[in-house]
Amino acid sequence: MKYDVYGIGNALVDKEFEIDDSFLDEFSIEKGIMTLVDLEQQEQLLSELTGRFGVKTRSGGGSAANTLYAISQFGGSTFYSCRVASDETGDFFLQQLGDHRIQTNKNRQQVEGVSGRCLVMVTPDAERTMLTYLGVSDSISTLEMDFEAALNSTYIYLEGYLVTSDAARSAIIEMKDFAKSKGVKTAMTFSDPSMLEYFKADVNRVIGEGVDLLFCNRQEALLWSGAKDLSGAIEALKRIAGQFAVTTGSEGSILWDGGQLTQIAPVEVPVIDTNGAGDMYAGAFLYGITNGMSFAEAGALASKASAAVVTQYGPRLAVEAHNALLGSF
Repeated sequence: MKYDVYGIGNALVDKEFEIDDSFLDEFSIEKGIMTLVDLEQQEQLLSELTGRFGVKTRSGGGSAANTLYAISQFGGSTFYSCRVASDETGDFFLQQLGDHRIQTNKNRQQVEGVSGRCLVMVTPDAERTMLTYLGVSDSISTLEMDFEAALNSTYIYLEGYLVTSDAARSAIIEMKDFAKSKGVKTAMTFSDPSMLEYFKADVNRVIGEGVDLLFCNRQEALLWSGAKDLSGAIEALKRIAGQFAVTTGSEGSILWDGGQLTQIAPVEVPVIDTNGAGDMYAGAFLYGITNGMSFAEAGALASKASAAVVTQYGPRLAVEAHNALLGSF
């Protein structure tokens, strides 16, 4: 295969701020989830955040893009379909893809409008809260898809955040059906609890008859399944995912390889910023299983990698950090 993973997701540039909880209370922002806002709301809050706290980091973002970044830096081959505008934010996002060896849609055209941006607010307990303006990414469609690249991939990877857009949801359903018809495996992430709280029916439309590999955390598993406990949620997940990984925070993660459950031990670290932890977990795991690792080995790498990313600000590790993580295997 030419690519280990072909991904589809929102093209966002993150601006990250270190704040206190009182800011969230002042502006009635729900803590710990991603909330979609319009451009005016985001501009107002960006001004407030910049004036009060200053920008901590700026980086290319978007859940699936972060995952593909991790795969590429571990040494895997990736292709990313996205949509950006002809503005400085879009230029920055695409430059980062190129700098990190992530190929992107050949037929992409930077369109008129505003590129997607995400304000990431990190509180003293290391929890991340996100306010996202999707901009032109909200209109990603089959026009941005590269079906040839998908055909030449081991997995396609779908970002749960895309279900909020009618055009994007239709596009990824079409891509998922195409992949199934061609024998390409489908991986998906629920992305955020808010997707299950407010868009569960749309998530289920994308899942359809099921996916080959699913990523989620404990809260997302419980919200999707409606189960009272994690064991009940796991049994429900088995009905829609051939394999899955459920991250459980400080308790590590639980893997289902289609035949047995495996508990992956946590890696204890001082936590500074949880932004990107799930994206990194999925990236390390997908790299592992497409590059000769067993399910358990991939889970161990993912556990170490996601632990490493929460010890810093921002969702992406430096290139050399990926090499160091691989050196332990």
